Amino acid sequence: MRRTRVIDALNSQAAMPHILVKGWVRTRRDAKGVSFLEVNDGSCLKNLQVVLDEQAFGDERLTGVSTGAAVEVEGALVESPGKGQRWEVQATQLRLIGAADPESYPLQKKRHTDEFLRSIAHLRPRTNKYGALFRIRSESAFAVHDFFRRRGFYYLHSPIITGSDCEGAGAMFRVTTLPPLAKEGTLGADVYADDFFGKEAYLTVSGQLEAELFACALGNVYTFGPTFRAENSNTPRHAAEFWMIEPEMAFADLDDNMDLAEAFVKGLVVHILEHCTGDLELFAQFIEKDLMKQLDVLAHASYVRLPYTEAVDILQRSGKAFEFPIGYGADLQTEHERYLTEEYCKQPVIVYNYPKEIKPFYMRLNDDDRTVAAMDLLVPRVGELIGGSQREERLEPLERRMQAMGMNRDHYWWYLDIRRFGSVPHAGFGLGFERFLMTVTGVANIRDVIPFPRTPKHLEF
Repeated sequence: MRRTRVIDALNSQAAMPHILVKGWVRTRRDAKGVSFLEVNDGSCLKNLQVVLDEQAFGDERLTGVSTGAAVEVEGALVESPGKGQRWEVQATQLRLIGAADPESYPLQKKRHTDEFLRSIAHLRPRTNKYGALFRIRSESAFAVHDFFRRRGFYYLHSPIITGSDCEGAGAMFRVTTLPPLAKEGTLGADVYADDFFGKEAYLTVSGQLEAELFACALGNVYTFGPTFRAENSNTPRHAAEFWMIEPEMAFADLDDNMDLAEAFVKGLVVHILEHCTGDLELFAQFIEKDLMKQLDVLAHASYVRLPYTEAVDILQRSGKAFEFPIGYGADLQTEHERYLTEEYCKQPVIVYNYPKEIKPFYMRLNDDDRTVAAMDLLVPRVGELIGGSQREERLEPLERRMQAMGMNRDHYWWYLDIRRFGSVPHAGFGLGFERFLMTVTGVANIRDVIPFPRTPKHLEF
């Protein structure tokens, strides 16, 4: 007999004479002459009630069937006479697949704190909240690929190990096969000559530079993979390992980039609203009361577009006592981004044309020689969701910028080559996947939207 998923059983339009369900016991309740199991197989938020008649299932056969245990149930799917569910399973067969010690099983029928659940991240997907969240994460990942595929983008697997620093910030994890003493310099100045790659190697902070190379050959591409930042930051918005989506378009400028960013966010939100309704309702009920209203704005409102100078002027005239002072030349902090999106515009905002001093080397210099064609898409609660730019396609301005920033051009010879051989205007951006999940669920901490968070001093599981 083919196994029936709980979601299919709950959505059934008619009773079924026999079904086979495998899952985990959420709760067990014993009454006179009957036992009730709530079984969930991870396919949906709701549990499937299983009814076991005492005459058919004595105490011996129910031994070990407790909260957390894995079971296989066979029986008839019938209309339930009780409240709270339309269908239930009248069990004819029950098999205990894996017992769970009721004395030590940490997930009981009560609300656990997020901090506690992070300490048992191997079990937290069995809770309602995290089961729903990671189903939304899975569906969101599918939506990313679907969005770009329908627009003719090609999916690029960019390298995880790299020899270049895309952002120029130096906050990178080093990859080496050398023993610890060698890394301390005891083998001489050319210590990395004996390393695996013969040079310094790092975990990537971005797939952007590689995406630019392929965009200048295939037209439009995107990457979607893990990235790493060795920043000693313990904020709710930062993690050492996270996933980035980075499209790159050839023959495109800053306006094209802003158009794609807005369409991308709207497309993802619409997809999640259509395919994850039940799971989203949990977050709207318990996490963020205005979530559905916020998602409707994200999906359908026209996003405000502000030049950086205008955004700074709005912030200076706000009368707000910001923790971080704001003025021309200062980068926007989360508090500034949230004021623009939550209080001033009350919807998503795209800020563009930033001062060149606060942006990376690869962003295209504007004609004013003061700003670059950069843009950030800001959303309520989270702040910056997307950061991107038109790339500098001209060789001489790019070389001057790298020199001014003290970069070794020899390390980027291949990147400069693209400006020598058939260079074209191109643009792209990066969307932090975890920040998107925080946006659509209302979850406030990035540690709770990634299966196994990696943060300073934390490398479990």
